[in-house]
Amino acid sequence: MTASSTIRPADATGHRRADGPLVDRWESEIRKRRLYTALTVGLIALLTLASLIFANETNAGKFFDRLPYFFDFFGDLVPRDALEPVRALFDLPSPYDNGSFKYDYPIGRHDFIGTLYIPEYFMAMLETLNIAILSTLIGFTFGFLLCFLASRNLVRNFWLRGAVRRLMELLRAFPEIVIAGFFVAIMSLGPIPAIAAVAIHTIGALGKLFFETVENADMKADEGLRAAGASWVERVRFGIVPQVIPNFMSYTLLRLEINVRASTIIGAVGGGGIGELLRLSISRGHEAKTLAIVFLLFCTIVAVDQFSAWLRRRLIGDQAFAVA
Repeated sequence: MTASSTIRPADATGHRRADGPLVDRWESEIRKRRLYTALTVGLIALLTLASLIFANETNAGKFFDRLPYFFDFFGDLVPRDALEPVRALFDLPSPYDNGSFKYDYPIGRHDFIGTLYIPEYFMAMLETLNIAILSTLIGFTFGFLLCFLASRNLVRNFWLRGAVRRLMELLRAFPEIVIAGFFVAIMSLGPIPAIAAVAIHTIGALGKLFFETVENADMKADEGLRAAGASWVERVRFGIVPQVIPNFMSYTLLRLEINVRASTIIGAVGGGGIGELLRLSISRGHEAKTLAIVFLLFCTIVAVDQFSAWLRRRLIGDQAFAVA
């Protein structure tokens, strides 16, 4: 204990606290930070409330007036019986079929030989997965090629490095659905605009993650290769890539999961796949079909997540996941 410090009497908890200028200053800063935090939270809450009031006044639907009916949508999703979503998922005949499209589940299935067929939603989900996988592969390829040119520790030319970084920023500046709307207007409906939109955004997103990983790489191997007379490509190939490829694959697998969701959303604006069928079933009030598609989407996302975890372990090795 310093000469300028004293021991305060025991507080309510029975602990003695040190006294002195340093402790007083620390308590003052704590009180000041708590005050600033309370003011910030209060300001954010006030602005949020003002925004909601403004949106309610300018919205023709009257947000607050319609709020009591929020759960009506979920009530409308309740099917006539528990087996209806199963019949809709596997394109099985419904006992409630009255000739309308709402209960005519087998109409969309893809028949093969005899009774062998592929349900409509499984085919649409496969199309969505194809869009996501192909877009991820394109994004990984170009992001991999561009990231080394954007890395400060590999490229000394400011203009080249800056141009590559600005290009990647431009590619990821707009959401996939905006890019997809642009390509749909040019190329018409279908999976091609969806692939182009998701791939473009993936190039920009993965390129940024990749070059930040490269900039954190250990440069000792690069220095050794440079001293041995290796070219720039050889230094990247043998000095940098072996270090960063595990992280590259981890980011790519994460991006694949994101692209599955993005492909579903883009399908709702004409990009094909399961998203378009989901939009149609919701807009038409087909509760069994909506529940079947939502369940299939959930199972697909879980399967992609588990596959990504398994593949990541295979690529990186189990030792990276071992608990010390």
